[in-house]
Amino acid sequence: MKKSIGLVCASAILLAACSPPKQTQQGISLANGGKVWASLWQQRAAEYKALCFQAYNLAKLRLDEALAKSSGNNKPMAVVTDIDETLLDNSPYDAMRALNNQEYTLDTWKTWTAKADADTVPGAPAFFKYAASKGVQVYYITNRDESEREGTTKNLQKYGLPYTDAAHIFLKNGPSSKEARRQQVAAKCDIVLLCGDNLPDFDKVYDDKRPEAERTAATERLRKEFGSRYIVIPNPSYGDFESALFKYNYKLSGAQKDSVIKANIKLEKQ
Repeated sequence: MKKSIGLVCASAILLAACSPPKQTQQGISLANGGKVWASLWQQRAAEYKALCFQAYNLAKLRLDEALAKSSGNNKPMAVVTDIDETLLDNSPYDAMRALNNQEYTLDTWKTWTAKADADTVPGAPAFFKYAASKGVQVYYITNRDESEREGTTKNLQKYGLPYTDAAHIFLKNGPSSKEARRQQVAAKCDIVLLCGDNLPDFDKVYDDKRPEAERTAATERLRKEFGSRYIVIPNPSYGDFESALFKYNYKLSGAQKDSVIKANIKLEKQ
């Protein structure tokens, strides 16, 4: 009897050890599966680095052009930048959450930002340090909450980023729109460039949860600004493009998101 019990216990342990984790059995949603691949691309693809270098090389070129024309302007020059996926790389947070098939929550996000452990986006530190070396001020306008200031500042200072005092870091302390904060900077500086990964980082026309068609139309109208005054950094993992697809319904389950994805993606005709 003891041998039988021992055999049963050993078999149970072996089965438990060999069985895939519960998450693998259930499967990852299409939405989270996409975030896994997006994070992997962000972390490992040379093409991602090339696109970021391309964006910041162009930013430097445009800044040099602005500096060459700046003789008659009384206001100091400034570059306005977003932080997440524009300057700091949060893909480890996205990947961990997606692999566990978990939705974004403010609590898990704040736990991550408090660690001040995000790496930098390729090309970003060099560009902003270059701007500062030319006397151009850098303003960080982010939708991280005011409660995240300590971790955010620590993370920026970890890489020696310029202008990381409270006067130059504008966190969210009210509406998500960045327009009012941009106007605060514009009142005292000549904003020559804006850097971001999400279109509301650039223009108020993208505020107020615009549907996909309006976002596309606005981008067509502003096409000359991109690469000129607006410098866009690639971010395939999240942003208003995702929110617009789901019609800004932040309560959708993974299965509901998958249904929306299947209904909207273009497929090869059979």
